[in-house]
Amino acid sequence: MAESIDNPRGPHDLGGTPAGPIDRSEHEPALWELRVDAMRQLLGEQGLLSADELRRGIEALGEEKYSRLGYYERWIESITENLLRRGVITTAELADRLESG
Repeated sequence: MAESIDNPRGPHDLGGTPAGPIDRSEHEPALWELRVDAMRQLLGEQGLLSADELRRGIEALGEEKYSRLGYYERWIESITENLLRRGVITTAELADRLESG
């Protein structure tokens, strides 16, 4: 469901459309998911990421990426883009950290 003039909805906007079954089963969050949530909370407390910025970043992922990524994967993509946009981190710093594991 790509956004267009004929269809102004993004892939995140499923309101009123058939979306298939919803998995309502509970699961224990993975450690990385807990860390992403903690990072979001800390960045919010520091004034470096608002809920609106997080949502805008998720909505801007595009249909392919939005559909491919899971819930917290979308969060980390949005957090990363927002931190890069604000100049909190640079692409070089991010690449160095990813390489060092």
